[in-house]
Amino acid sequence: MLEWLVVLCIVILVAVIWPASKYFGTQGEPDALLQRLGISRRQTKERVSERCVSDREVPGDCANAQTPDLEGENKVPAVALICKPSALANYLLKHCRTFSNFTACTGWTWRASAFLQTVYGACWPYKSRVHFVRDYLQLSDDGLVALDWAVSVAGASYQKRRRTSSNSTSPILLIIPNSFGKITRNVLKLCEVALSHGYLPVVFNRRSHNATPLSTVKLQQFGDPGDLREAVRYVRYRQPVSRLYAVSESTGSGLLLSYLGECGSSSYVTAAACLSPVFRCQSWFEKGPIWPLHWALVTYQRICLSRYRTVLGETVHTDTLFSSCSLRGLEEVLFCQQPGPKGALALAVGTSSSSGGAWEAYWERNEPLRDVDEVAIPVLSVCAQDDPIRGDPQSTLPLELFESNPHFFLLLTTRGGHCGFNTQEGSAFSGGVTSGGTPGTSWSHQALLEFFRATTDFIAAEERAKQAARRRGLGGSSQGKVFRHRSVSTCKRLPACSHNIHTIYNWQRSYTR
Repeated sequence: MLEWLVVLCIVILVAVIWPASKYFGTQGEPDALLQRLGISRRQTKERVSERCVSDREVPGDCANAQTPDLEGENKVPAVALICKPSALANYLLKHCRTFSNFTACTGWTWRASAFLQTVYGACWPYKSRVHFVRDYLQLSDDGLVALDWAVSVAGASYQKRRRTSSNSTSPILLIIPNSFGKITRNVLKLCEVALSHGYLPVVFNRRSHNATPLSTVKLQQFGDPGDLREAVRYVRYRQPVSRLYAVSESTGSGLLLSYLGECGSSSYVTAAACLSPVFRCQSWFEKGPIWPLHWALVTYQRICLSRYRTVLGETVHTDTLFSSCSLRGLEEVLFCQQPGPKGALALAVGTSSSSGGAWEAYWERNEPLRDVDEVAIPVLSVCAQDDPIRGDPQSTLPLELFESNPHFFLLLTTRGGHCGFNTQEGSAFSGGVTSGGTPGTSWSHQALLEFFRATTDFIAAEERAKQAARRRGLGGSSQGKVFRHRSVSTCKRLPACSHNIHTIYNWQRSYTR
């Protein structure tokens, strides 16, 4: 009931006070945003042409596939792929039709409002057609996290009696919700789409999130991947022969990027995607989003924490916690206090020097991009320039990361809000992962599923080419026949597991430099 009151207050506030021009943009706004980012129409076209050049292949229709709507000199593409030129980038441009098939809603409709798209996706109820079967995982420090396996309603009763077979080869889609634990429409619809495309979706719930019991007084820090690492090991134990993909939503991307950076080539993830991620997290906590959304996030987090007020009182000064009016204040009280009695805790919070030093040290350990150079798998980020949660794209999007690191790809749209990406009504998407697409499917969901499929196909094609070259190289040897026989016999004795990391990711050094 309280959630509905919060949503009603926000909508009334926006409708009465917020100028209509602030969120019902004109046709010229995207062009101004692109120019502010330094991505004008001509620069975009030149970049695409440059990216389509490969030492091994020059697809003739890449530029046309990326910029089909650039008929006029002043027209700006609705979506742009920003990345470092590589063989994988060329492959994505050629095979991911969704990357060039985004038509943003314009005019006087709520779907054109970044703010209303964001509120609708986060707060509006959704009657999902999937059922969740929960596994509680006890961690090494006796904490609990929950893994919710999504199954169709028709198979829900069957799944309650019998877990998914460990011999299943269906790919696993690990979904990491936002850092506040709210299961949004976006997550539920992603589970539906993933099921329809043959994935086994599983939602990772942090300690105390989404009705997960808090068995210890320890909460998970923003960028601490320890709990997620144990959850991935459990998923691999349960599904040893399945490929693992990961998707994060909103601020949950901080946890996914931290995990991929710390684990490097041992992450056991084939490819990953981030929907509307927040990259510069320390700055985001300090400044926060626009006031209505900032207030809503702080209120929601305090409501969730109030359930554990008594147990948190053993280590946290709860009066200071629940009187905090900012995201930074909540995070500081929870994780940046010095151990000691409550009086000492309150004193530490009130001292700016000690609080500032603890705050900086906290983000040295939890900044998602701290180990970004160690990421060893392809990662797609889907962002909108008018995202009201992330803020100004010029200061919040690390464009230099995508232009210099071959593992990171940014799919940037002119409009879409935060995890919204609503397209023109009546123009149903027809270039989905499968022929024909799925009506009503979010454009961002189709884009990430196409990215996973294309990335997997690219890696498989490169491995086949390497094996063929290896066989040709052994053909002239007198002992080649014996060696080939031994190699095949050895492979037959190995388990058919797709997570041979050093074999799968050899392409990164050969084709992205």
